[in-house]
Amino acid sequence: MSQTNKTWVTDFFLLGLTDDPQTQLLLFVLFLVVYLITVLGNLLLISLVLSDSQLHTPMYFFLCNLSTADLCFSTTIVPQALVHMISRTKSISFMGCAAQLLFILFFGCTECALLAVMSYDRYLAICDPMHYPLIMTWKVCIQLALECWVSGILVSMVDTTFTLRPPYQGENRIPHFFCEPPALLSLASADTHSSQMAIFLMGVVILLAPVTLILVSYGYIIVTIVRMKTTSGRLKAFSTCGSHLIVVVIFYGSAIISYMTPKTAKEQGKLVSVFYAVITPMLNPLIYSLKNKDVKRALRNAVFKRPLGRF
Repeated sequence: MSQTNKTWVTDFFLLGLTDDPQTQLLLFVLFLVVYLITVLGNLLLISLVLSDSQLHTPMYFFLCNLSTADLCFSTTIVPQALVHMISRTKSISFMGCAAQLLFILFFGCTECALLAVMSYDRYLAICDPMHYPLIMTWKVCIQLALECWVSGILVSMVDTTFTLRPPYQGENRIPHFFCEPPALLSLASADTHSSQMAIFLMGVVILLAPVTLILVSYGYIIVTIVRMKTTSGRLKAFSTCGSHLIVVVIFYGSAIISYMTPKTAKEQGKLVSVFYAVITPMLNPLIYSLKNKDVKRALRNAVFKRPLGRF
């Protein structure tokens, strides 16, 4: 059939995770609880880092940026998914889908870069503690953070452009609960090979390159920790780096499956997306706060209203 006889898509319909009403209600409750924990946890972590002078270090500066990216990333996806779970109309305009796509990629790619920078920060702190204060100055920290956010903007613009470049005519039902490049490209009315290759190459830049840096950094970190003479030093180092590794495995693992592997089943792709789009933003503040003595101390100070330092 000629493409000229097809109607250009002006709205998409998000099919969600399931069409069963009871399951949708259960998912609504679960997603709502997870989102509330995500918002409260990340806002609390950001406020503690800003208000407690003892948390004014490079590690917590990057963690504050990570919480900001997590909060924005989750807010771009979950509220709309919640509305669609309890409403009959599950449509989103073409421009609304494009905007969601751009912001999801922006905050997600920024988080990828931030996790890599945080691994480099831990590498310097553990493997080269004598030169760490000289290398990781506040000027360097701000430059690295800005580079993370700028890289997120650039990659998101490229991916969004190539995702929306093919014509979308006829089919408008997205087999997903948010607008994501692989799901959206499956509806394109023309060949998407060039778009898929462009997104794959961007994935190499923003996913595989940071993962390589993280693996190399933690390879040196593990060797340094094993060589430590004191048990307390090893435990402290493992505690700090262990929490970071948990986040890295969940986030990068699910993102790489979605963007860097051959086409997966639609249902499998949706479930994998739940991990990096919904679960990880909630886990970050919980993991870093529950396993971190400095954050727990700052929280106790805030609860009991002890005087805290300021910037």
